Amino acid sequence: MTTAEAAALPAVRPYQHYVYAYPHKTAYRPLPRERALLRELWAAEPKNALSLYFHIPFCEVRCGFCNLFTRIGAPDGLTAAYLDALERQAVAVREALGDGARFANAAFGGGTPTFLEAAELDRLCDLAEHGLGADLRAVPLSVEASPATATADRLSVLASRGTTRLSLGVQSFVDSEARAAVRPQRRADVEAALARVRDAGIPVLNIDLIYGIEGQTEESWSRSLDAALAWRPEELYLYPLYVRPLTGLGRHHGRPTEEADWDEQRLRLYRHGRDHLLARGYEQVSMRMFRRANAPSTGGEDYACQTDGMVGLGCGARSYTTKLHYSFDYAVDMHRIRAIIDDYTARSTDGFRRADYGWEMNADDARRRHLLQSLLQAEGMPLAGYRTRFGTAPEDDFTDELDRFHDRGWLDDSTGPALLRLSPEGLAHSDALGPELFSAAVRERMTAYEPK
Repeated sequence: MTTAEAAALPAVRPYQHYVYAYPHKTAYRPLPRERALLRELWAAEPKNALSLYFHIPFCEVRCGFCNLFTRIGAPDGLTAAYLDALERQAVAVREALGDGARFANAAFGGGTPTFLEAAELDRLCDLAEHGLGADLRAVPLSVEASPATATADRLSVLASRGTTRLSLGVQSFVDSEARAAVRPQRRADVEAALARVRDAGIPVLNIDLIYGIEGQTEESWSRSLDAALAWRPEELYLYPLYVRPLTGLGRHHGRPTEEADWDEQRLRLYRHGRDHLLARGYEQVSMRMFRRANAPSTGGEDYACQTDGMVGLGCGARSYTTKLHYSFDYAVDMHRIRAIIDDYTARSTDGFRRADYGWEMNADDARRRHLLQSLLQAEGMPLAGYRTRFGTAPEDDFTDELDRFHDRGWLDDSTGPALLRLSPEGLAHSDALGPELFSAAVRERMTAYEPK
């Protein structure tokens, strides 16, 4: 294709959908009881390198951009009741996994896991270790936190129980931008939290930042980036702002500017942030993730997100087997979230022995998942691994899609025949490229999903 022909291609909106798993949870539907028994789902699965995920659905506040499954605060006794339910679920899950299950990594997410008090975090770690047999001190353990809940006593528990990575949701060091994103916090409190994280000695600190906030400029974006860099974080995640239905921004504020102008602003700030970090010794891992070149290893480098199973506990967690991805019901609306949490905490052990909602995977889904989760990484996808796993070549399975990506300049032509990798512009358009690899069936389910 000539330069003129490429320039004539229809414009593609760069920010369509953040793809961190496939299929998306909005494609899940209620499962037939006869096909949802956990013991049968896991019977034939390889269980020597599983991922363990605990979901804690509580936050002290809800940010304006957040559409995660979480509720604000917890009445007296609710966090204890939730941990009780997690314990019952752990019994059912361990029965389903049987003997010999081994976890290669673990994560506590949410919500905000550090919403739990220090003693409750200790109990959560006990559930992982004694309830499911995960050796948290022997595998990478990542925990999400907010500045307000990253207290010294909580961090001390996490450090003593083997946490190797703590991710702090900062979003902006500029107070006016934090307010515009409906994230009430002051920079002084953020800096104090970062000091406590460093004092705790957790090996890897990740700082989350957001670009595309109303009023944000390259200058203010640089101030946030430099404020983060002053702490020499081992990782930085740069997230584009999305305004989704039923979120605070979606209900009350809307998009910061006209759609095309906002896309241009976010792309401009993305490139500025990317170049800023690359010039300061960080390596790009994906569109969002940047790692300091001399960051310490946490021992999880052999983990393969494309192939390893996920064991998720908690009412917002997903689990992945070869043939089924499953979870509990999903919602964004606060009243519906509370009802789902109440249902979760009321379940008996037997109530956790079946999956509720999910997506039954087929061979095409497996190929799409592998390609998505490989191609969206900056290092790209070795073609030999794809051929070994599926017996086909991605250029045959996804001819039209890869041709389009090539024509748009999203593929790196310099890699040779052994590697499929995105160009810098391809990485920049990850949130447009990923959705183009969704199957028609997944698209149909997502389109039919009604936010609740």
